Order: sequence, then structure tokens, then C-alpha cells
Amino acid sequence: MKRLSFRRCGTAPGALSPEDQAVLDQFRAMLTAVRNPQPWTPGTAQDIAVRVGPFVERAHTRPGDDHGPDVIAVALVHPGTPHASAYLHGRQLGYTERGWLRCETTAILGFWQPGYAMLTHAAAGLPLPDDVGMASAHYALYIEARKRDDSHDGFTLLRLGPYTQTQHAQQDGDRLAAALDGRETTLAPGYRITMRFGPLNVSDHQLFTDPYETDIVSLLNTAIADVHP
Repeated sequence: MKRLSFRRCGTAPGALSPEDQAVLDQFRAMLTAVRNPQPWTPGTAQDIAVRVGPFVERAHTRPGDDHGPDVIAVALVHPGTPHASAYLHGRQLGYTERGWLRCETTAILGFWQPGYAMLTHAAAGLPLPDDVGMASAHYALYIEARKRDDSHDGFTLLRLGPYTQTQHAQQDGDRLAAALDGRETTLAPGYRITMRFGPLNVSDHQLFTDPYETDIVSLLNTAIADVHP
């Protein structure tokens, strides 16, 4: 029986097409990256590879997240960064909407290598999951006016952020608490002024006031003056 052989048109028997060769080269680079990770060194600005579920993603690092030495702040980026096409693809897959995240150092494989690109959500054509296993590393203070008739109706007076470290948000929170002390129910008739600390919603960043460039107590007083029962 004659043995059948298959090959792409235009290629010599036994030769790989340029497309197949490119895939093979990527696969070899991935194996090299996985077998020979480049150990991550804290305090360096080089991108890192981090685990996100069964995938591996590229991330920028930011020093200064104050949750101890076992956590750093990172921003997940498309593996093709900084090319414009990668940015557009990254927007489609949710890479640009996460902001800074708190990443446990145990999730870091090492410094980013191009070989890891095959292991990303982007390579699989999948959007990043809603839960990437990392909490927000952008923090905010919310000053709210709540009705005192047990209806829980009210609105947000002031949004302060982003804070890149919790200690800065806590310090400003202490200042605002001192300014409100004993006056929470008298500053705005019919309302109770409350304050809470929480993550910053990156998609609503335009609603926040930068706390590092202004007098936050003056901002509070102005906001309260605009409240009408």
C-alpha cells in the first residue's frame, strides 16, 4: 500500500512553513522560560511573571505597598506591551481596567521572559477573569451624607484617592475624623456625616480628588457647605 504524506503547498518535503516554524520557536521559548526562570529580585523595575489561576501573566511592579514583605503592588499588562496593537487587544481582554493589585510574592515565577507569552489569557484569546486572585492596591476614603430617618438614603460628598499605601489613607482618615469629631449629626441638618475606607474603583477615577495635592479638611468643609436638607 502506498504511504500517504501531507505537507503544506509550497514547502519542501520535511520542511516547516514559516508559520509552523514561528509556532515551534515560541513553544521552545516557552519551555526554556518554564525550565529556566530568572529569579525575581525585590526592588527592581523589571517586569515579572505571575500566576493567575492556571495561566501566567506579565506584570509591572510598584514598590511601597505596605502590607509587609510578602506582598507587592503590580499592574497586569498585555504580554505584547508596549505596542499599540497590544494595548488595544489588552483593552478588549480587560488588562487595562484592573489598576494596581496586591500580589503575594509566592505567585511570582520570576522576571518576565517572552517565552511566557504563550501561557497568558491573551494568547488563548480569553479575557482576564473577574477574580484574578489579587485585591486592589489603590485605596480611597469616602465621605458620605446619610439620612438620619433610618431610610439609609444619602449620597457621597467626597471621594479622596488614589492612595497607593494604606498608611497614607489612614493618616488622612484620622485627620478627617478629628475634624468631624462630635459634629457628625450637626454639620448637615437631617444627615449624619460618615467616613469609610475602601478600594478605589479604577473605572470611576475621574470622580476622585487627589489627596496629595490639596487640603483635605478644606475640601471636607466645602463639600459639607453644599449639602442641603
